[in-house]
Amino acid sequence: MIPCPAPEAASCSALRWERMVAVSVIGLAREVRSGAALFGFAAGFNPRALTRGGALGQSCCVIGAGQGGQNVTHASRLGWEEMKLTDILPELTAEMRARVRAPLAQAWTLPPAAYTSAEIYAREEARIFRRGWWPLARLDQVGQPGDFLSLDLAGQPVMVVHGHDGKVRVLSRVCRHRAALVAEGAGNRKLFTCPYHSWSYDTGGALVRAPLMEGAEGFDPAACNLPEIRSEVWEGFILANLDAEARSFAPQVETYTRYFENFRLSDLIVARTLEFEHGWNWKVLVENFMEAYHHIGVHPETFEPAFHARDSRVPESDGPWSILHMPSAHPDEPSILPPPPGLEDWQAKDLFASVVFPHFLLGIQGASVLWYQLFPKGPDRLSLKIHICLPFWLKEAEGFEDIVEGTAQFATAIHMEDIAANDSVWAGLTAPMTGQGRLSPLEKSIWQMNQWWLDQMTGV
Repeated sequence: MIPCPAPEAASCSALRWERMVAVSVIGLAREVRSGAALFGFAAGFNPRALTRGGALGQSCCVIGAGQGGQNVTHASRLGWEEMKLTDILPELTAEMRARVRAPLAQAWTLPPAAYTSAEIYAREEARIFRRGWWPLARLDQVGQPGDFLSLDLAGQPVMVVHGHDGKVRVLSRVCRHRAALVAEGAGNRKLFTCPYHSWSYDTGGALVRAPLMEGAEGFDPAACNLPEIRSEVWEGFILANLDAEARSFAPQVETYTRYFENFRLSDLIVARTLEFEHGWNWKVLVENFMEAYHHIGVHPETFEPAFHARDSRVPESDGPWSILHMPSAHPDEPSILPPPPGLEDWQAKDLFASVVFPHFLLGIQGASVLWYQLFPKGPDRLSLKIHICLPFWLKEAEGFEDIVEGTAQFATAIHMEDIAANDSVWAGLTAPMTGQGRLSPLEKSIWQMNQWWLDQMTGV
């Protein structure tokens, strides 16, 4: 059992307090309402340890301090690939590992610095975002030759392009001349012409026109094509990775793929997209997506009556993924939509929230899928697109637009409830008196992700 930290952990001099605030490496202390019955089987859990009684909630608050500006200077002096996490958060890391690495029944959350620290986010960019697979589009979004879709991939402006040769590629959209962007938004083109000096590229990325370059000695248009980013297609999703040496996506998710093989994800098309901008760390959204425990507080009239938090379960994972299975509270009621052929009755009615780390999020129920597409923009910002995905064969069904509209309204209502919760969490994470909190056994997906996150960030 991991005990709550001793009261001394919360005591600090005025100077130490100022230093902690200056570098934003103060942990998280959470209140727990009385009657937290769902924590009853968490080993060693003591609700009183999470109250704010005493000095700074002294029984639970885990506080670490950096070294003022010294950490920032040190971080800028070393490459993120070579640095250890202890170089960034020297006093927090030992506490963080011990509590986060504990078995689920004894485990703690990540400390607030994991969400709020600019240094930690920079390390995430280097070790996670620029090495990981990002879902960029569905094949149907670029279904015709010349179709393209512009996005940013871990800070790199890219576009998914259906070439006139029939191949779908992910290309840089940065002109090879003076770095202006050759495309924005989405559409259909035969050429991508830079608005700055009119260099033009075909849909395969080849430079086909560079006006007034005759006097440029040694200029070779073939050496100035748009770089192609490594990409793969999985179940109709187009994924890309900036790391040319990264392991292929499909072998990492073989068990995950088998789990959902009856759902025929490759049949999906994007029927509508909802767009949001949020002022939180990306992990706040992922964690909220991946547990049903919050249904009792955030969704008491929407999700909880249909999918009880207490009944949710998470299978073991053998890769960089996690699946939250939420059994239907009303399994005898008929499915709203006709399920894909071959789907078992429980699969059509239960709800699944899945993540392939770091942030490939799918909410799946029968024929309906919500794809949450995240674009982290910093430690405290993200863009979100919620894509409503339905099978292509449902498009011809009577009332298809009503189905899409109803799904959009419900998805928006749920997300608005989640926004309020995530706003509240972010206010707490950025407060100066916060420390780590205890996980519930119902938050196994968060625990699984935290293990993966530490592996990536520490190199273990």
